[in-house]
Amino acid sequence: MAIPWQSLARVETRAGELELRRRDRDEFLITIAGRVLMNSRANRSERVLAQAACKALADVAAPRVLLGGLGMGCTLRTAAEHLPEDATIEVCELTEAVRDWCAGPLAELNGHVLEDERVHVFIADVAKTIAERAADKKAPRFDAIVIDLYEGPHAKTDASWDPFYGRAALDATRRALTSRGVFAVWSEAPDRSFEKRVEKIGFELERIRAGKGGRRHVVYLARRTR
Repeated sequence: MAIPWQSLARVETRAGELELRRRDRDEFLITIAGRVLMNSRANRSERVLAQAACKALADVAAPRVLLGGLGMGCTLRTAAEHLPEDATIEVCELTEAVRDWCAGPLAELNGHVLEDERVHVFIADVAKTIAERAADKKAPRFDAIVIDLYEGPHAKTDASWDPFYGRAALDATRRALTSRGVFAVWSEAPDRSFEKRVEKIGFELERIRAGKGGRRHVVYLARRTR
């Protein structure tokens, strides 16, 4: 007999009710308006995303990383495990409750990563953060920008004005990065239009298949060209 899900917390958002559920001791779900956003036992592609971005920074001293989207903290935990002690990891999360969940019922799952002194979580829109950093010539650039949102690039985000994957947003991302900076994006499936825009804006792009079998989630790793 299947173990039923237990609702741990709910919060209203502009997109609908955001809910944290648990089944058994270590299986968690986050849903939005009843739609499953993430499952704690299905995060292979998120871990690959963080690993790929961090591997690309292997030769960078004191890397500064921006992570868009906190989720259950699993991507952040993987990044923290693969970055050096002198790294700085800034996290933008829209919902304060998600930060609280990561520091509370999800803390064991994510290895208490929010207690890591390298990690700084801001309740902010990552798209605005990137745009502001790109516009501020005196602010330090990021060595990596990692976007791990529940909606990756797809046909409906191909509009030029899309805040994350449109042409203007991609140009801001490029300008917010160092000259050797990397841009890593989680995507539910390949999006050729997005790939063309990224390459045209000034990146060398690599598409990484997150393991064998299962869903077609992919990771995009884009390196800024000089």
